[in-house]
Amino acid sequence: MSTFISISVQKKYKNCIEQGFDIIKDVENSLSSYKPTATVYLLNKKKDINLDTYTYEALKLCDKYYHKTDGYFDITVASITKDLYRFGGNERLVSLLELQKANINFYGLKFDEKKAHLDKNIKIDLGGMGKGFAIDKVAKYFRFKGINKAMISASGDIRCLDKCKISIQDPFSENILMSFKTTQKDLAISTSGTYNRYIKNQKNNHLINPKLKKPQTKFVSISLIGDMPNSDLDAYATAASVMPIQTAYKFLEAIDVAYIVVLSDGLIKKAGNLSLIESDTIKK
Repeated sequence: MSTFISISVQKKYKNCIEQGFDIIKDVENSLSSYKPTATVYLLNKKKDINLDTYTYEALKLCDKYYHKTDGYFDITVASITKDLYRFGGNERLVSLLELQKANINFYGLKFDEKKAHLDKNIKIDLGGMGKGFAIDKVAKYFRFKGINKAMISASGDIRCLDKCKISIQDPFSENILMSFKTTQKDLAISTSGTYNRYIKNQKNNHLINPKLKKPQTKFVSISLIGDMPNSDLDAYATAASVMPIQTAYKFLEAIDVAYIVVLSDGLIKKAGNLSLIESDTIKK
C-alpha cells in the first residue's frame, strides 16, 4: 500500500499476524491505483470492469462519504493527483490552467455489485480511505479470532483493540508533536496531512479541494479519534483537510470525534469529544 504497516498482537496469537498482512495484500490487490493488476488500476485504464467484493464495498463507502461530506471527499480527484501532479510517480508541478481543466465529477463513476464504469477522462483514487478500509478488514478478522489486544497501523491510520498510547508527528519536523492515551477500547485514529506529500513546497500538496480543483493550504495536519470504522475516520480526516476552516470545524463537531488540528501558521486546536483521550497527556 506504499506505506509502512505494522501489526502487534498478544504473544499467543502471533500466528495470526501473517494472515493479517495477507488481508492487507488482498485489499491492495483490489483498491490500488498503482498496481497494474489491481481492480481500481484496471478500472482507470479500461473504464469498464467487473468488480470484486472489496472494490464494490469500498465504492459504496466512497459514495456515502461523498454525500456525507457535501462532496469534499471525492475519489475522482485522481485526475489531478495521478494525471497532473503524479504523486508517487514521475512528479511534476502543475499550472493553474491545467488544474481548472481537470475532470472531477463523482457522477462520472457508475457501478453496481457486479461492474463499474468510468466516463472519459475520469479516474479514481481510493487513497483517502483505503488504508482505513484495510485496517477494518484485519480488525474484523482479529475479533473473529478472539483477539482483544492488538494494534494495527498503516502510516497515520491506527486501530487499537485495547487502550493504547498514540504519538502524532510534528508536521513541520521529524519530532513528536504530542502524545495521548485512549480512554476506551477499540478506537480508531486517523491523521491526514501534508507530511512529505508535496512537490517542492507544501502549497503543492496531495490534499486536493475537489470544489476548487487545487491543493488546500490551511491545514497541515488533522488527527481524528473516534468509535467508528477506520475507513470512515480515514475518509473524514481526508475530507476535513480540504474544507474551509470553519466548515471543517462544524463538520468535525457533528461526527462525535476528538480532533487535533494543526494549521499552516502553527496554531493547534484540540476539540470535539476529548473524553476519548486522556487530555493531561497531550503535550506540545
